[in-house]
Amino acid sequence: DNDTEKARSELIIAPLLIEIRELFNRKVSLFSGREFNVDATQGLNGFCDYIVSASEFTLEIEAPVITIVEAKNESTNAGLGQCIAEMVAAQRFNQARNRTIPNIYGVVTTGRVWRFLKLSAQTVAIDNEELVIENEEDLSISKILAILSEPIKGLNCA
Repeated sequence: DNDTEKARSELIIAPLLIEIRELFNRKVSLFSGREFNVDATQGLNGFCDYIVSASEFTLEIEAPVITIVEAKNESTNAGLGQCIAEMVAAQRFNQARNRTIPNIYGVVTTGRVWRFLKLSAQTVAIDNEELVIENEEDLSISKILAILSEPIKGLNCA
């Protein structure tokens, strides 16, 4: 159900991503529900739930795109293929703008359950372990923020 997915996304996922933006003094941009058309012939087009870019400008998506976040209702497995395709699109988007970065990160989440991916060159690594947020005081929230911060630190956006 798209309404549930959207609500969960706005209440749990968005605040965490906004927190990341604040942690890095708005040196990263956050885009929600934006069309991301990179190469329609390869099926690399469509809407991304969230895109994090290492750019201060928030009017349009600029390279380098660092992280793609895909929100799903039921299970993180349901979004893995879509997230990987969006990560490949981000990699090509960055390359086309001469802003290649070593890794593109992906997240598939239900809001409660979080799974992380990393694309390096042609290889995707998918974390076997999912992080689960049980309540507002859960330490998993800190872990999720730390994981989301890592690629940004690597780009000297801090």
